[in-house]
Amino acid sequence: MTANVAHCPALFLTAPASNQGKTTITAALARYFTEQGKTVRVFKTGPDYLDPQILAQASKQPVEQLDIWMAGDEYCQKMLFDAAQEADLILVEGAMGMFDGEPSSADLAARFNIPAAIVMDVKGMAQTAAAVATGLANFRQDVKVAGLIANRCGSERHAQLIREALPEHLPFLISLKRDDEVTLPERHLGLVQASEVGDELEQCFTAAVRWLSETSDKTLLSLPEPVAFYGPEQNVTEQDIGRPLAGKTIAIAKDEAFSFIYDANLRVLDKLGAAVTFFSPLHDQHLPSADALWLPGGYPELHAAKLSQNGAMCDQIQTFFASNKPILAECGGMLYCLETLTDLESNTYPMLGLLQGAGAMRGKRGCQGMQTAPLPEGDIRGHAHHRSLSENTPEPLCHGRRQRHPAPGEAIYRAKGLTASYLHLFFASNLAATAALFQGA
Repeated sequence: MTANVAHCPALFLTAPASNQGKTTITAALARYFTEQGKTVRVFKTGPDYLDPQILAQASKQPVEQLDIWMAGDEYCQKMLFDAAQEADLILVEGAMGMFDGEPSSADLAARFNIPAAIVMDVKGMAQTAAAVATGLANFRQDVKVAGLIANRCGSERHAQLIREALPEHLPFLISLKRDDEVTLPERHLGLVQASEVGDELEQCFTAAVRWLSETSDKTLLSLPEPVAFYGPEQNVTEQDIGRPLAGKTIAIAKDEAFSFIYDANLRVLDKLGAAVTFFSPLHDQHLPSADALWLPGGYPELHAAKLSQNGAMCDQIQTFFASNKPILAECGGMLYCLETLTDLESNTYPMLGLLQGAGAMRGKRGCQGMQTAPLPEGDIRGHAHHRSLSENTPEPLCHGRRQRHPAPGEAIYRAKGLTASYLHLFFASNLAATAALFQGA
């Protein structure tokens, strides 16, 4: 290993579509190799909060989100390079289908030369699974495909039919039987937060290790070939803008209702000099002493009654708002700032009332996508993913700028020191703008 290159076995788990079993299999592999005494570093493609929580528990290591557009090429490069210096195995879970999105999972795999294993739910097909996998493997020449993972195989004969139909250059990595014991718990925004179902997840992981071990195909249970990961020539995470938030304390809401927090964002705040403290709008009666607040996303709709009943906390946040200090409210945090919130059972509860408007859940319909927040402090990239709407809100400060579509993105509101939006911001995309946002006017 030279100073600027690190070699580490790596595998990129992708699929022809969502809901093929990528997270389950990635978690199973992470726990399997962890139990073999290996250090496994897992990454998740795209701006995902829930899958990384599951994968972190499975691997017993921190899990980072990688997105070339949102975080930047050099940021992703450094994350992988750093992991390769300490890990025995790197696993990357893709998002959606293999070629979906710009950039796609295939783009990320190709950029860092990580072999891709195609995860496919083969229920209801046999030789056709081989045809689809072959098409994916041959679609682009710059993506190296390690082989096929046949998920939810009905029998050994089922696996044999798929195996025999694959071309010689496309290995059959493993067949995994249908097993409800390994299914991860879900709710309306995706998987359930790991902190809520830790014991249940451990049972899933135990079953998943057995699930892997019982298969007759063992190729996937050997470490893949090492990949060379190179350190970036200019590391964007080490931008020298000083410590403009030195002496500032940022209080961050964190509990069952608010938990969508990138570890990368916490590292940025630390780098900028801020001291960070956490509090619970659900359980605490007192707001900690702070110069700024961050109300991140989460599931306030599942705890709306308790949030509205914590009058002491509501009063203190309202007083903080009246003092004109900076508050960043993202998605669920923004819903908490509105006048009312209607949950999935159509019950309506009063919220903080810092911002005019009413929030309401709307079942399966929602909005998602990558956007830039064009704030007065500077552009900060991020994403939206929600199953709610907000109505009767004031005129927005601006709208998010969509990654690939000319229509206006999410409304961004500003009232006193409050900046509120459905957007989840990725602070590392603009350190100076992030510092200015928490410094306030």
